[in-house]
Amino acid sequence: MVDQGSQERVLVVDFGAQYAQLIARRVRQAGVYSEIIGSHLAWESISKNRPNAIILSGGPSSVYESGAPLLDKRIVESGIPIFGICYGFQAMANALGGEVAKTGRSEFGRTPFTATQSRLFSSIKGESKREFNVWMSHGDSVKKAPPGFIVTGSTSETAISAFENESALLAGVQFHPEVLHTENGQEILRRWLIEIVGLKGSWSAENIIESEVRRIRDEVGSARVICGLSGGVDSAVAAALVQRAIGEQLTCVFVDHGLLREGEAEQVEKDFVKATGVRLVVVDEKERFLDALSGVTDPETKRKIIGREFIRAFESAANEISANETVGYLVQGTLYPDIVESGGGTGTANIKSHHNVGGLPEDLKFKLIEPLRALFKDEVREVGALLGLPEEIVWRQPFPGPGLGIRIIGEVTEERLRVLRSADLIAREELKSAQLDRTIWQCPVVLLADVRSVGVQGDGRTYGHPIVLRPVTSEDAMTADWARVPYEVLERISTRITNEVREVNRVILDITSKPPGTIEWE
Repeated sequence: MVDQGSQERVLVVDFGAQYAQLIARRVRQAGVYSEIIGSHLAWESISKNRPNAIILSGGPSSVYESGAPLLDKRIVESGIPIFGICYGFQAMANALGGEVAKTGRSEFGRTPFTATQSRLFSSIKGESKREFNVWMSHGDSVKKAPPGFIVTGSTSETAISAFENESALLAGVQFHPEVLHTENGQEILRRWLIEIVGLKGSWSAENIIESEVRRIRDEVGSARVICGLSGGVDSAVAAALVQRAIGEQLTCVFVDHGLLREGEAEQVEKDFVKATGVRLVVVDEKERFLDALSGVTDPETKRKIIGREFIRAFESAANEISANETVGYLVQGTLYPDIVESGGGTGTANIKSHHNVGGLPEDLKFKLIEPLRALFKDEVREVGALLGLPEEIVWRQPFPGPGLGIRIIGEVTEERLRVLRSADLIAREELKSAQLDRTIWQCPVVLLADVRSVGVQGDGRTYGHPIVLRPVTSEDAMTADWARVPYEVLERISTRITNEVREVNRVILDITSKPPGTIEWE
């Protein structure tokens, strides 16, 4: 994943937190490479990798309950700087001789916090007593700080909300500095990592490219490599990175299933090839997919059909390529969250279904290359931009592998795809014109193809289809909120769709968060 010999690294010990990935991302935003490890494997991984620092995540347990994950004494005795967050703060106090208890005073959500003069909080602007809002989520509290530690922060309900030892190399907070709701949260993490621990913060997209290119060349040698392109940013950046490393040894395969949005197939076939010089094999399978989807309305059945047909089409192309020349490797655009969520991090990851290339056959006899497996989505975009990929590809919003096939509620037909593409293009154009395309995580446009809505267009009565707009904001797609798109932008989108797409006479805005609703409708 990274050059372990020279790269600074922080290990985030996961005690079952919903925010563990967010902690790792915030560490990287401070310029330091980070990885997540399970608490049950913590000492094994720490003793093997000897990280520069350790961060202990939150978690749902209570340190005094039987079976709760505890902090291994060998970790606190290792001499490695440690920072505890929420449950990690309590586990740290417990391991160092402090006391944790259920006080009957829980805190959840935005909470006023008072920081006293300390090394950790000294870079925050203000007087010696600094007050700002933090994000709390706890039922237990540290009742007594460990010997040799000073209390550096409190709230109205929790007297010990932060502590540190004399050097502050061992420190912790009860709140969550990694979430955006905590004021000064990123600065607190940055100060501890850079100014207290003394890390250089040299992790950058340029370093990622340099180290990955070197690793790929060393691993692949003179072997041939194939990569399945989906039109998405992950597979595009993975392919561009491998192309940078080995040039003409790479062949990319693009299966055009006819389910992409307007202009996206052309982006792959023209813009991506122009930017990278990659050798591209295009397989036109539009008719095959439409035939297979004919008469099908069940969402899960549609997904399975699209995945199955993609496998067959890709496998056929891969076999044709390998019949003429021996292919040793397959490029996969797996990201770090995929590794974490699958319980991985070591060894070969399972090939994802529907994400990058729609699902690949398990029996393909190729070794995997996963050049993005250490990266989060924002880092992937940064690498793509530095590799010279077009903005339209780098900043493409997340898009499901089954494509528009699951944004048509009902049977997928060529005519319905045309209607949805037209409406989707208008929404994307207007969001980009309003400079919202990078602040919105994604905006699925859904055609309710099996629904007819009464309308009046011109002097006549119409029975058109409703279109649903689903703009959402998110950081990781695990949770999402509906985006507050300005009314004037929504008005332009609605007016243009109903004027320019005659089959549509009603535009609906989905204002459901996730949970309870998923981002996609199917």
